[in-house]
Amino acid sequence: MKGIQNGARLYVVDPRRTTSAAWADVWLGLNVGTDIALANAMAREIIHAGLEDKRFIERGTTNFEAYRAAVESYTLEFAAGVTGVPADVIRDAAHQYAKADKAMICWTLGITEHHNAVDNVVALINLALLTGHVGRYGCGCNPLRGQNHVQGGGDMGALPNKLPGFQDLDNEEHRSKFERAWGRDILPQAGWHLTEMMHAMGEGKLTALYVIGENPAQSDADMHHVVRLLEGLDHLVVQEIFLTKTAQMAHVVFPASATWAEGEGTVTNSERRVQRCRKAVDPPGDARDEIWIMTELARRLGKDWGHPTAEDVWNEVRALAPQLAGMSYARLEALGGLQWPCPDESHPGTKFLHARLWDDDPAKRGRLAPFSVVHHEGPVEMPNDEYPLMLTTGRRLESYNTGVQTGGYESPLHRGESLDISPEDAARLGVEAGDTVRVTSRRGSVEAPAYIDRGLRAGVVFMTLHFPDDVATNLLTINATDPRSGTAEFKACAVRVDPVRQSRARTGRFAEPFAAAGDD
Repeated sequence: MKGIQNGARLYVVDPRRTTSAAWADVWLGLNVGTDIALANAMAREIIHAGLEDKRFIERGTTNFEAYRAAVESYTLEFAAGVTGVPADVIRDAAHQYAKADKAMICWTLGITEHHNAVDNVVALINLALLTGHVGRYGCGCNPLRGQNHVQGGGDMGALPNKLPGFQDLDNEEHRSKFERAWGRDILPQAGWHLTEMMHAMGEGKLTALYVIGENPAQSDADMHHVVRLLEGLDHLVVQEIFLTKTAQMAHVVFPASATWAEGEGTVTNSERRVQRCRKAVDPPGDARDEIWIMTELARRLGKDWGHPTAEDVWNEVRALAPQLAGMSYARLEALGGLQWPCPDESHPGTKFLHARLWDDDPAKRGRLAPFSVVHHEGPVEMPNDEYPLMLTTGRRLESYNTGVQTGGYESPLHRGESLDISPEDAARLGVEAGDTVRVTSRRGSVEAPAYIDRGLRAGVVFMTLHFPDDVATNLLTINATDPRSGTAEFKACAVRVDPVRQSRARTGRFAEPFAAAGDD
């Protein structure tokens, strides 16, 4: 399914009524940049069949009539032409999802790695609102995180427009609470997300950068451009557990502990469950706990924070973030974790969100959930005569990001980087498994062995970013970004593939489809 894993997978929680083959077809049809077309076509079919949840729409949502009008042009035939999914399969999927008692939509980060990332997500939220599959146990929209603490990063305020606990930076009440606790004024405007930081580097507005646990020199799109920006900084600090390519460029490197095994703290998973992390081993050599690094840096800059423990830091967060207030270390220990919101120490935690939208009392329902009008656009770069194939990037099951933590380990699943290509495209190019090919986009070229995969459709090729020292895939990817989320369009760029040399042992055999991991 590589090359088309970036779409949302729809799960209908009723195996007696679910046809797995139909859902596999829908999944395979979610080609690069076609999620909105499929979601809108399913919505139109649900509405025309009278399967929308009228009671929930009236009670818990707004803007339905505008949404109904917007999806009217998305016929099953139109969506079939855009996605490659047969019209009757789209219809069957729409009916199964709408009729299910409990259903959820799950996606990984790849659905947001497009220039219209936010639109892709709200198209799926629209489907959940349309069918009332929200605010109830076993229902909802679920972004499946690709790392063990992505959700927790948001909890702690690692977003340019939020304070810890997802409190709005432009809310004076929220801001003043933190100002009193920290003894410092907080600017009311949002900071920069990653893409905006890159633009600011290019304009000379950002001249110093502190990078924690990130390897942008190899993980970001249009890699040559990113490396030039990092090289142009006046000062680059990297805090890492490995000497990544970015760390090798740094003026200062802080060797950090691997918190998941060498430090104390908490972690939040995808279901908002906060759990304790406990130190199992000491960090090696001169590596230091991240709290120690931060407090020592503050001390040497003239601010003495003392020597807080991980629990001290967590208790400060709890005091300032109402949704985490009831999660003491003692309760997390005793209960094996709690799901936020958990406003006090008598609260059991919240199993699922948005139940308020079903409340009979309008006051308790609060702000209603709006339908959003979004339309299919397709990728920024479409194939043409010069670049006739669409490259999409992602992961393989056994590897992690730029391979810093996984590339050095032996695994029976490791096979290095490759260009995964369909049998049809391989035959047209005269390429067999193991042959070296050159992959060229408008930004650069790389060479890699071909891996012929029956799971790919003709016209789509797939690569990972796991082995950038051998094959720098992100030399090819386009730095077109979503203006709201700032994510780059890793999932779609036009490329040309040219044979370079034949393998010494050309087998003529096709490889079996290779399992890909979620592409968060």
